[in-house]
Amino acid sequence: MVARRKAPRRRAKKSFTISAIEAGTALSLAQSSGAAEAVQQALGGNLNAALTSLSSNVMGNKQKIIGTLGAAFVAKALTKSFSSGTLAKLGPVRIRA
Repeated sequence: MVARRKAPRRRAKKSFTISAIEAGTALSLAQSSGAAEAVQQALGGNLNAALTSLSSNVMGNKQKIIGTLGAAFVAKALTKSFSSGTLAKLGPVRIRA
């Protein structure tokens, strides 16, 4: 009798990609909304102050937030025409447009 071969195991990818446009948009929105300050207040136990702070920051910076979202939309539409889409590669991290 011949020994059976083991079924090939699927290996996980050794790299991952980060969208530069999406990462930049997320960082800008987090900064505009004061999310870091709100999280610190919430972790300190003051949930009401955290939500109030977040709400007032979003309402105060709504023009900047709308501009950021509009710019991200336009940038995503423009980068669809790139063939490779990869802007940089650093070890296992690939930064794509």
